[in-house]
Amino acid sequence: MSDTLAPDVRRGAKHGKRGRRASAPKPERVASLWTDAWYDLRRRPLFIGSAALITVLIVMAVFPWLFTSVDPFDAATCQLGEARQGMSGIHWFGTDNLGCDVYARTVYGARNSIVVGVTTTVITALVGGLLGLVAGFKGGALDTVFSRVTEIFFAIPSILGALLILAVFRTGNVWTVMLALAVLTWPMTFRIMRASVLTVKNQDYVTAARALGASAPRLMFRHILPNAIASVIVVSMINLGSFIAAEAGLSFLGVGLRSPDISWGLMIADARERFLEAPGPLLFPAIFLSLTVLAFIMLGDAVRDALDPKLR
Repeated sequence: MSDTLAPDVRRGAKHGKRGRRASAPKPERVASLWTDAWYDLRRRPLFIGSAALITVLIVMAVFPWLFTSVDPFDAATCQLGEARQGMSGIHWFGTDNLGCDVYARTVYGARNSIVVGVTTTVITALVGGLLGLVAGFKGGALDTVFSRVTEIFFAIPSILGALLILAVFRTGNVWTVMLALAVLTWPMTFRIMRASVLTVKNQDYVTAARALGASAPRLMFRHILPNAIASVIVVSMINLGSFIAAEAGLSFLGVGLRSPDISWGLMIADARERFLEAPGPLLFPAIFLSLTVLAFIMLGDAVRDALDPKLR
């Protein structure tokens, strides 16, 4: 009897385990600012579209040979006899004044433009964010000195100051353009971080951590920074598109990147005199530039809406 019942008992035990496994409650999502923001962002078409476009542009900047087999840095690929031709099966975007393929130059031009935007954003976020964190937390004379210094920088027009710096260096490479933009734009990040820190440092959890004996570095980097950095991230994303546009503007004016470097601003500057005769060399880099700037601005807007509970 026991032998005949044993398989049934074993099957029942197995089914019971399966039933318990199936009915086990799923772990609840931990509620926090960042998890709630990510949960909200995944349901925003604006975020998905802009993130997808930015991903394609970054891949194009890092691996341009995946998008074109033409090397625009090779002079043999430019034929003066084919200058200012229209779109064709060989030259998708036509050719420029020197007979170079506009599509290949547009693809390779994404690298310098995006590198300038991303690197300048990282520099301004680190410098301005760190100084703003220290000034807002310490207060007193240190805060006063930093605030007065930022007011001096705010009094300098950004484009005029960048023109002056680049005219002094006269090198026209990626690093000087990044330096010129970062030197003049870090005060904006400083002010945003300082204002956030002044709001966060008076919260109850910071007061409790201070009462428990937390050191100043722990208070700044463990309790204040994670709750004050959201606004800096949003502004940095929006500024990234502005830095790309600023690089294009400086290169267009002749003080930014220079040949043999390739950037969208340089391409627009070279094609402006023959625009009516051959609009492609100016039109397509301008379209890519506009889409890139718009994508980063839309991404920043989506992240801002997700991080601000009042806008949900």
